[in-house]
Amino acid sequence: MPEDWRYEDHKMELRNDCYALLLRNFGGQLTIDNLPAYTMKSITECAQDWVSQGNPNPNGLIQYYLTNYTK
Repeated sequence: MPEDWRYEDHKMELRNDCYALLLRNFGGQLTIDNLPAYTMKSITECAQDWVSQGNPNPNGLIQYYLTNYTK
């Protein structure tokens, strides 16, 4: 059985880089009620989707998150 390209080492590194970038930008933000402004689910799913769509680097990821994962 061929290995899934989405989980090759360089894709795992890219996913980690994307996840870290999203966490740095959105992970610590709180609402006025002291609740997380962005969910860990949306951050994790966005990093996964970005890599699964074949993007070669995180360039454009922040805008992609804002467009597709925030209200």
